[in-house]
Amino acid sequence: MRAQEKPRQARQTGSRHLRLLVLSLTTLIAISLLSRLPAWSLLELRSFDYLSTVDDPLPPPGGPVIVAIDEPSLADINAQWPWPRSLHAELIRQLRAAGARVIGLDIIMAEPSNPDNDAAITRAVGPDVVLAGDETLIETPQASQLIRATPLPQLTEAGAVTGIASIDLSGDGIFRRVPSYEDGFAAMLVKAAGVAPEALPAGQLIQSFGPARSYPTVSYYQALDPRGLLPPDFFKDRVVLVGLSLQNAPAIDKGGVDAFATPYTVHTGKLVSGVEIQATIYDNIRRGLSIAEARLPTVAACILISVLLAATTVWRSTGWLTIVTSVAALLAFAAVSAAGIRLAHVFVSPLGPTVAYISVVFGQAAFDYAEERRNKRQIIRAFAQYISPDLVKRLSNDPSQLRLGGERRTLSVLFSDVRGFTTIAETLKDDPEQLTGLINRLLTPLSDVVMDHGGTIDKYMGDCIMAFWNAPLDDPDHALHSVRASLAMQAAIWRLNGQLEREAAALGRKPHVLKMGVGINTGECIVGNMGSTRRFDYSCLGDSVNLASRLEGASKNYGVALLLGEETARLVAANYTVVELDRIIVKGRTVPSPVFTVVHKADTAALAAHEAFIEAKYAGTLMPSDAVFDRLTADIPELAAYYIIVRDALTADGKE
Repeated sequence: MRAQEKPRQARQTGSRHLRLLVLSLTTLIAISLLSRLPAWSLLELRSFDYLSTVDDPLPPPGGPVIVAIDEPSLADINAQWPWPRSLHAELIRQLRAAGARVIGLDIIMAEPSNPDNDAAITRAVGPDVVLAGDETLIETPQASQLIRATPLPQLTEAGAVTGIASIDLSGDGIFRRVPSYEDGFAAMLVKAAGVAPEALPAGQLIQSFGPARSYPTVSYYQALDPRGLLPPDFFKDRVVLVGLSLQNAPAIDKGGVDAFATPYTVHTGKLVSGVEIQATIYDNIRRGLSIAEARLPTVAACILISVLLAATTVWRSTGWLTIVTSVAALLAFAAVSAAGIRLAHVFVSPLGPTVAYISVVFGQAAFDYAEERRNKRQIIRAFAQYISPDLVKRLSNDPSQLRLGGERRTLSVLFSDVRGFTTIAETLKDDPEQLTGLINRLLTPLSDVVMDHGGTIDKYMGDCIMAFWNAPLDDPDHALHSVRASLAMQAAIWRLNGQLEREAAALGRKPHVLKMGVGINTGECIVGNMGSTRRFDYSCLGDSVNLASRLEGASKNYGVALLLGEETARLVAANYTVVELDRIIVKGRTVPSPVFTVVHKADTAALAAHEAFIEAKYAGTLMPSDAVFDRLTADIPELAAYYIIVRDALTADGKE
């Protein structure tokens, strides 16, 4: 890399890092503001729904048993709901006889019914029975009224325990938290069972245990005859919850009687009965499975770590590896959050870190994409006037093929010049518009030929064109393409002469006949942006370039339109017939350089005769009177002018 490129690249890198820092700070501020929105909290809770249920946890062993008031029971008992309380009294006696430790009836008995039935249930209850109460907040424009419905006083006087079965729902209607009642139904069951924790985890998140009917469940009518219809000791030492529980859990869009959405509803779309929810709350309290939400400092630290990780990911660049790393990071956030739920009973929402990471990574990727697009446009503007559109497209799609700033490469360099153009320009000195038009008509087709053959136009020097191949893009056949271009340029000159001749005839004047000489040399050069920091060109330098220029100038001395350097001739010898013309010493060199040209019509014998002619020329044994001149002129007419020049030079030297 050139020395002047390093500060420029350092400035670009510093600017990118500053932009990344601003993006990171902006992300932190934006997430801080977004986290205050109610919708953000609901999204965090929805992520909790998935993460807390992804491994499909089962109810803890030894948990409650559900006695379901379900369709089979309604059909078997064949009585209108609500059933007589004497039936519930019989159920209590049967469960107690079967060894149940605690019996919870998730049935509101706040109003008197038939006196005999009320007396029956009063005789049946005791300290091992928890009866459900209810608490409802009624809000009106005038006031808010809290109404609590509790069991009949005679039931509590008989020893029954009251537990409020009301639950709290999140803003999206999903049950997720331990109720805030100290005398909640499940909390009182835990207390009655003698396993009450030191403190009630009110408000903490609930760990759900499967969809509807995940807890051991029997029908109400079966529990009325446990000895005859259930396995032995089915209820022994168990907490039994009695309540409505439909066998076919209602769909969430249809609602249901005493049924609610839980975190599992996101998977099944089904509601869970209230009695099963009470069982879930009971297990969360007695086993300490409820989940605390991480405090603000912890959440803020996680988001900050996510931002730093994202900045590290895109610190140098963005690409396909960034996508892979990002996917891995987002999965890691979710995995860490799930592990916190399962192992530490703490929920650290992955939403903040995920949004932070995505914002930084994809924000920087967007900046890099815009920068890349800008660089592509610069490349297209810089090279569109020098190389073919196909090469410009390849460069814009893969700028890595372009190494600016100077590099050593092997190039095939072409110089072309119109013979006698100075005379033509002198003739047209009083008509600059015609002269300019002629130059444009000359350079346009020649430039098109160069670019059509994959060449890069270095510069125009009046009527002269300098071009090279194998930069900025690799071209393994650069020598062949340069020679093909030179021949096509001669054909273009021939066609232009035809047009000029027809135009001159129409105007009744003498046409300007254009002839062109071309020199091509292949060798090692330095290629890159040459110039100042304010104005530069993509160009090449080196001894090989100088030789190509000398070959173009020397071509007229040999009567040929194309003169090739030794390496170029060697590389195209398999595709063209190349013949050696001389060995010359160009300015700045001490070693003679063989020069060649291309011929199209020459048989093997003629080529062998030409080689012998060249050897005789080098040996100094060639004489102007040798018949080989006439014979070769006839056999290789393309070199007729060359043979005349050699004979005239021998004659001028005084050879006979």
